[in-house]
Amino acid sequence: MNLAVKSTSITTVTKLTYDVLIENQQDGTVKATLLGLTNCQGLENTETEAIEKVSQSLQTRLETAKIVTLEIEAPKVKNPLMKFAGMHKDNPLFAEVLEYIEAERSQLDLDNEMK
Repeated sequence: MNLAVKSTSITTVTKLTYDVLIENQQDGTVKATLLGLTNCQGLENTETEAIEKVSQSLQTRLETAKIVTLEIEAPKVKNPLMKFAGMHKDNPLFAEVLEYIEAERSQLDLDNEMK
């Protein structure tokens, strides 16, 4: 497996976007959770306050961390059907079966044209 880490300077990225789950709680408060980082949450009286709390929490976390992009080469996987390819090549009845299938398809085509 080939693995490459791309690191970019934070000065080249002006804004990052994150998805936030907003949930109204039974006690009337609003809980905001950063998707993908469930421990980054805010529980406040309003949606705006909860989102601001999550934003502050993430900004604090990113001050001592960094975001990198991983590029991973996809594994080379054989097509699972390839093990069946050519399995009937030496069967003396194979040509006959193909002729039967072709005749059956032709008959179906004729039947469908008549409808």
